[in-house]
Amino acid sequence: MVETSKIDVTHNSILKLYYELRVKKQKEWKRVLPLNELLVDRWEKAKFLKAKKGASVYDSSYVFGNVFIGKNTWVGPNTILDGSGDKLTIGDYCSISAGVQIYTHQTVNWALTAGKAKYDKKEVTIGSCCYIGPCTVIAMGSKIGKCCIIGTHSFVNSVIPPYSIAFGSPATVVGKVKIKNGNVSLTYFKK
Repeated sequence: MVETSKIDVTHNSILKLYYELRVKKQKEWKRVLPLNELLVDRWEKAKFLKAKKGASVYDSSYVFGNVFIGKNTWVGPNTILDGSGDKLTIGDYCSISAGVQIYTHQTVNWALTAGKAKYDKKEVTIGSCCYIGPCTVIAMGSKIGKCCIIGTHSFVNSVIPPYSIAFGSPATVVGKVKIKNGNVSLTYFKK
């Protein structure tokens, strides 16, 4: 049995470390993060996952199976990158916002048949230079072309062509992205 005084010392040491790291991060980035995010280097986690140079993956991101992350891609907090059904590929310079969930499998038929049917599995691809808005869900088999914007709280279950603006449930293309000489212009279709 561990002595209560040893637990108190350990607890106090952890609290002291947390307070120090919290103040440092607040000064450096003007943000307050949970303890795990203060302790984990998100660039090191990306390296461990064999992501390309400059990528970062938050500690609270769940990563399963065959996931490939391009250079300078940011994977935000509380995300799920599921490459367990098949391959999940995310291009370079993508922003995968907080709460995004990406799946390469689904278990609907398995559940409905009491385990008799197999899991359905299909690859997911996200092209380079894409912005995926917070809390978006991307289903197996989806393909998002390069330079796309996917709006917040969308459900993607199809192919989104390059240079598209898409949102909704299911996500539909509502506009186009144009990039010229480093300038971005967004055009929305008229209803």
